[in-house]
Amino acid sequence: MKTYIALLRGINVGGNNIIKMADLRECLTKEGFSNVQTYIQSGNVILQSDEEDKDKLLNRIQAALNGTFDYQYPVVLIRFDELERVISDAPSGYGNDLENFKYDVLYLKPPLTAAEAIDEIPVRENVDLAWEGPGVIYYRRTAEHLTKSMLNKLPSKPVYQQMTIRNWRTTNKIFTIAKEFSS
Repeated sequence: MKTYIALLRGINVGGNNIIKMADLRECLTKEGFSNVQTYIQSGNVILQSDEEDKDKLLNRIQAALNGTFDYQYPVVLIRFDELERVISDAPSGYGNDLENFKYDVLYLKPPLTAAEAIDEIPVRENVDLAWEGPGVIYYRRTAEHLTKSMLNKLPSKPVYQQMTIRNWRTTNKIFTIAKEFSS
């Protein structure tokens, strides 16, 4: 069994696209996935499958979500080893200064690459920094100037339709949960 992480975008945000996590787990379990777990209400799903083809797996997940919840947004699907690489390849010191910075990971839906996406990611000098990573963009904002950050402008960019965002704490928690299955 391989461990995968499905990151759903736009659920349970602002009272829109309400999907209960118990219903989400049930939907994916009925679809034949094993050890389906969710983390918080924002669509972080850890699951296992014998399927090796990520495209087939993603199509099954998206079809199940669409059929059960009329969910039309893109899902970013990553293998456990890919998430492990996101953690290990983070820029030096990334996530270490939570008092002064907010850290987010922008997960990209293939075929979009970090090299293609980086130029579309808005940053404000002395407020935001963005780095390319393995299938992600690492984003750091200064806590002092959070309201000046350009990250809130990202949803107006076409590239936003091909990604989902998780903060660094959530990324690490998902990794910890997924690691239990991958040992």
